[in-house]
Amino acid sequence: MFSRMQIGELAQRAGVSHRTIHYYERIGLLKPAEREGAGYRYYDDTSYQRLEKIAALKRLGLSLDEIAAVIDLYFEDASGIKGKEKVLRILEAQIAKTDAQLTELTAFRRDLESNIARMKSLIDQARRTD
Repeated sequence: MFSRMQIGELAQRAGVSHRTIHYYERIGLLKPAEREGAGYRYYDDTSYQRLEKIAALKRLGLSLDEIAAVIDLYFEDASGIKGKEKVLRILEAQIAKTDAQLTELTAFRRDLESNIARMKSLIDQARRTD
């Protein structure tokens, strides 16, 4: 595919910034394929594929911490099943959390509607006594 690339070429091909690549390295999502004596980082096809997978997982709504917990599974298991199963568990947990938040928000909305009705009633009563 691309063989050996410096950071600028990888960034351009993957559509991310140099800064993003450095950040992903710092948090362990990405590692340079090799370093030369002068300290230049070189990346390979796997680096590009990892950046593509990170982008895909971000589009699914996973946080970088969640991505860190699953990304290696995609590269250890050629079928990708282990990674997909872990992502499925994360997404199922997110929907359960979302459902709980919706229940709380619905109750909050009912309380707001009740308070609005009460305030309108108090305002109407105050106007009638004036």
